[in-house]
Amino acid sequence: MDWARRRRAERDARRIEAAGARALNRIEHLGPSWHVVEWPRTDSFDALFTGADDQAGFLVIGPSGLFAVTIADHGRARVMVAGDVVQISGKRPPYVSEAIRDAKRASKALSGATGHSIPVTPVLTFVGSGVISVYGLPKDCLVATHRELDRLLVAGGDRISSATAEKLSHVASQPSTWLNMGHSGGGYRWYEDGRTASTKLATRR
Repeated sequence: MDWARRRRAERDARRIEAAGARALNRIEHLGPSWHVVEWPRTDSFDALFTGADDQAGFLVIGPSGLFAVTIADHGRARVMVAGDVVQISGKRPPYVSEAIRDAKRASKALSGATGHSIPVTPVLTFVGSGVISVYGLPKDCLVATHRELDRLLVAGGDRISSATAEKLSHVASQPSTWLNMGHSGGGYRWYEDGRTASTKLATRR
C-alpha cells in the first residue's frame, strides 16, 4: 500500500508540474518585463505555505502588478464555477479561498519586506481539456484558463515600472522575505488606480 501511494503521489506530482509548465509557457510570451517567483516550498516555510498536492502556484510580477497564480489541473473533467464555488467531478475543492489566502500572505510578506503596502491579486488558472462552465465569477479572485493567462495579466495596463517589477521580484526571491525578516525598503512606487507608469503629473511644474 505504501508503494502504491508513493507511485500515485509521484504521478500526481509530475502531472501538476506539467500543468504548471503549460501556464508558465504563456507567461514567457509577455517578455522580459515579467518575472516568475516560485512559492517557498521547504519545510521551514510550512507555517506560511501548506499548498495542496493537487495544485501548483507561483508569483507573477510585471508592469500590471503582482499576481498570486494558483494552477488547478482538471484534466478532462468538467468544471463548473459559480462565484466562489468550484465543482469538479462532484467535488468542491476550495480553490478560490486558497488562492485568496495565498495572495494575502504574499502581500503581507512583501509589504513587510519593503516597508510599503504591496497589493497582490489572486488568480485561479485551470489547466485541462474538460469543459468549463461559468455561472458567475468570484468577487475577489480572477479566473482564467492557462491559454488566457497571459492576456488576463496584461489587461490591467501598466501600474508599476519595469524597474520596480524587477526590484520586487528580487525581494520575493529572498528567503528572508517569507520568514518575515522584513526591512524598510525604498524606491518602490505603486501607481494609484487610473494612473500608469507613463502618466505625467500635469499639475506639477
